[in-house]
Amino acid sequence: MSARDADSPDPESGRIMLLSLGFVVLGLMLVGVIASAGAVHLDHKRLDNLADLLAASAAGAPSGAALVADGGLLLTDADVASGLRDDLADYPFPTDLPADLRVAVADSPDGRSARVVLTATSHPPLVRWFTRRFGGGFALTATATARAVVAGP
Repeated sequence: MSARDADSPDPESGRIMLLSLGFVVLGLMLVGVIASAGAVHLDHKRLDNLADLLAASAAGAPSGAALVADGGLLLTDADVASGLRDDLADYPFPTDLPADLRVAVADSPDGRSARVVLTATSHPPLVRWFTRRFGGGFALTATATARAVVAGP
């Protein structure tokens, strides 16, 4: 080994640090994508649960529904919409509702069941700044149907 070889820097020196930094950045991006996908999934589950709650409540306690011969209730679209409005007004955790929650459908397709379709937009925490700035987000839709039945003696 000559003196010149000992004094010259290794041409591969420092490249491992750059490669390691690249893998760390890639790993953090992967964690961010997975966390954001999980947040969108949880927002969709919350919207599904809310739609289920509202449909079951609208089908379970209609104000002016008529009884029919086989023990069921005859629901109207107005009964479902009225029950839905009342339940949303009395919702115990209003801060948990999405800011852009919209009731797309609140009706009774067959006179025996209440159908509720809710829409909202999910803005995951790690990319919220991006989705809000560009007017995006992930559109979520939840549909729930509940059957109205009167229990007999």
